[in-house]
Amino acid sequence: MLELALHILDIAENSTRAGARHVDIHLKEDPSHDLLTLEIADDGAGMDKETLAKALDPFYTTKKVRRVGLGLPMLVQAAESAGGELILSSEPGKGTRLKVTFGLRHLDRQPLGDIAGSLVTLIAGNPDIDFTYRHERGDQVYLLSTEEIKKEIEDVPINHIEVLKYIRSHIAEGMKEIGSEA
Repeated sequence: MLELALHILDIAENSTRAGARHVDIHLKEDPSHDLLTLEIADDGAGMDKETLAKALDPFYTTKKVRRVGLGLPMLVQAAESAGGELILSSEPGKGTRLKVTFGLRHLDRQPLGDIAGSLVTLIAGNPDIDFTYRHERGDQVYLLSTEEIKKEIEDVPINHIEVLKYIRSHIAEGMKEIGSEA
């Protein structure tokens, strides 16, 4: 994966497969400390200590369709290459939390990429799951809550093409307003 948006998509999809009903995605660009932090938390099944210990091993996966699980190991490599780290915590029945840091201006940090595309893909494919996306850049904040959108659109499905188009443009405009690179 060559951009952070694809890592977000991969990790959030893991959350949905783990039975999460709510996935929080928080991206914080802190120029004053040259730090980019990504946190993803869910209320899914969680992992026991044994599974958690194996989760960063590229030759371990819970998926039945392939024998390797490269998502988390590739994210660890991306973080470490950009002067950061990955911290993973989980508890059965309570969900999983991932925190990844990167040097914001580090030469080897992957670009944010198509955040709007990744979020729209998640929403389109998982209309019954609530996603919250919070993006901070300095003191500017953009927030997207599918729970709030669902209240506003009432009986229209959140994965209706016109709603998805609106969400994509809303994200793009929000990112532009806070001055994010995406």
